[in-house]
Amino acid sequence: MDKKTKVALTVAVLVAAFAVFAYLELIYAPLWWLSFEEVLTAIFVKNSTYRTIVVDINATRVVMGLLVGGALAVSGAVMQALFRNPMASPYILGLSSGASLGAATAMMFVATSTALMLTVPLFAFIACMGTMLLVYRLARVGNETHMETLLLAGIAVGALLQALVSLLTYMAGEKLADIVFWGMGSLSGVRWTEIMIVIPLVAIGVSVATYYSKEINAMMMGDAHAMNLGVDVKKVRLTLLVFVSMLTAAAVCFVGTIGFVGLVIPHIMRILIGPDNRTLIPISFLAGGVFLVGCDYLAHIIAQSLGVLPVGILTALIGAPYFIYLLRRRKREVGW
Repeated sequence: MDKKTKVALTVAVLVAAFAVFAYLELIYAPLWWLSFEEVLTAIFVKNSTYRTIVVDINATRVVMGLLVGGALAVSGAVMQALFRNPMASPYILGLSSGASLGAATAMMFVATSTALMLTVPLFAFIACMGTMLLVYRLARVGNETHMETLLLAGIAVGALLQALVSLLTYMAGEKLADIVFWGMGSLSGVRWTEIMIVIPLVAIGVSVATYYSKEINAMMMGDAHAMNLGVDVKKVRLTLLVFVSMLTAAAVCFVGTIGFVGLVIPHIMRILIGPDNRTLIPISFLAGGVFLVGCDYLAHIIAQSLGVLPVGILTALIGAPYFIYLLRRRKREVGW
């Protein structure tokens, strides 16, 4: 099977899978499943009995799941290419810890529930972007920024920020549940106004990553090779780090940190369609969205007596075993 056929087949399967999971999400109600006719009526008739369930609750989860899963998958694909390591993820520079600290700070020190809805995502976004800039500044030596130093700086800063999150959690008192639940990651309570904010951020980030896909391909072969091909490595790397961080921040600011999507999905797509980022990046976006929407549907039907599980729990339950598999495979390849 040639590459074009593999890509076309992969896209067809992903589109079909997304259609199935989206439909299952739309027809779900807490005690029963809606019919296809009831879903259509809810979408096109404003006074429909089930409009709130279908349009304001279920449809927002589908759209936000597509955006968040796609953003994390694209971020992971770019990070894995920049670090030339299949075990890299969007959170490798401590971005999740930064976002968690921003969200926890807002929950601790903002009093009213109305203000919380505005400040939690804003603080999470700002802290996530600030973490990337801090890590990049710490890793920069003169005019040089080595990826190994960047990785170590990210680990150190992430550990420090996570310790601060733990401290705030310890001091949280009655707000403990809010901080813990946000850290689990959930698509519950998403609103269309939030989706309208996320859409342009994700569109810009994915467009920039796709635009630089040729340069990313060259940089995967080493900085020296990329420079010989005329790539401005420093400029491209900084640009990608900024926009990938923006993608990650946009993905987590409203729904919390959701792990393993950016680790697992790009690696699976790379196995299926190859390492060419010109196709890998856009297809990873689709695959990440499908994966997260599917996990969110499973979160509805697993342990229904407990309500809807935070989707971050399921992505971790699925992604962690695959991460262990990657570690074992890597161990055999390099002889750790």
